[in-house]
Amino acid sequence: MAQRVHRPGVPGDLSGPRRLWARAATLGLLATVGIGRDTYEATADRLHCADPGGSYWWTLTLHGDGRAVFRGQDADGSQGHLRAEPVDLLATAPAWLPLDELRPRQAARELGYVYWSDGASWSRAPYPDDLADDGLELSAGWVGDDDEVAEELWDAAGGGDEMADAVVAFLDRAEARTVDADAIRALLAACSPKEPPSVDAALAFAARADLTSAA
Repeated sequence: MAQRVHRPGVPGDLSGPRRLWARAATLGLLATVGIGRDTYEATADRLHCADPGGSYWWTLTLHGDGRAVFRGQDADGSQGHLRAEPVDLLATAPAWLPLDELRPRQAARELGYVYWSDGASWSRAPYPDDLADDGLELSAGWVGDDDEVAEELWDAAGGGDEMADAVVAFLDRAEARTVDADAIRALLAACSPKEPPSVDAALAFAARADLTSAA
């Protein structure tokens, strides 16, 4: 049973940066071949996801030495930026964050949450006691549990009976950056057993997201 994310989110909801990256990249890889409706952009240190209808977005970036930043917004769940005095999501942010990007977005009320990891643990700015939600759970409920990824993909693909095991096995390969064509074929077959998509586009996404560099 997947562990649900708190509302509003707390730093302990998020798994370690490499596992988080593996989950995010796996969702993006499968969306690239038609399993999932969101749009994704990927480089070796940045993953960005947007709902085509504008309901939510999130971005995960890596900053060396195990550091990472996860930020986003949900149209229905994020409430801190809507207050008369918006929550300062960067109030306690360390200097290594991409503040030149984040400060203008916060000023434009485009951020619902910002979490950062120093490689040991996740942190965020303090929230007012009466803030009901920051949108983390609605936009990225998979941040804390592999089962949530499998459930999301099941909804998108209606996969086979072995889909959950195949997703976790692939996440292990993605975290270790040992993804290859055979790993992708196994995942695609589990997620779309009747007509597996082409491996080429998925493998290209995996390479862009740096899931294959140790292979």
